[in-house]
Amino acid sequence: MKQLRITVAGQTFDVTVETVGGTAPVALAPAPVAAPVVAAPVVAPAPVAAAPAPAAAPAGAGTPIPSPLAAKVVSLDVQPGAAVKEGDQVMTVEAMKMNTVIYAPANGTVTSFAVKPGDTVTEGQTLAYIG
Repeated sequence: MKQLRITVAGQTFDVTVETVGGTAPVALAPAPVAAPVVAAPVVAPAPVAAAPAPAAAPAGAGTPIPSPLAAKVVSLDVQPGAAVKEGDQVMTVEAMKMNTVIYAPANGTVTSFAVKPGDTVTEGQTLAYIG
């Protein structure tokens, strides 16, 4: 027979283990002594490979227009340098066979696009810049 002390979820148990015919019955009883519990060291999980970073804005390019969802770019509906008003259609993306129109978030000029038709984008990825 072996006497063991096991701690489970902060509760300490004294355990008696007896080997009989290849089986090991276990009797659990709460330990009368409140032994200090020492936590095992916490190991940080291995880093996960990050998605590719969105293209950085050229100097003075303006405010980024982020993608509202993961999608495929269908069309760029204005040319770089085009003046747009808040709410004007800038481009179209497709997700799950449904087109989503991307609108200008503010008045300004579309300084550049960070994507081209056929590109797959992630949610939050920069699609274009407006200045």
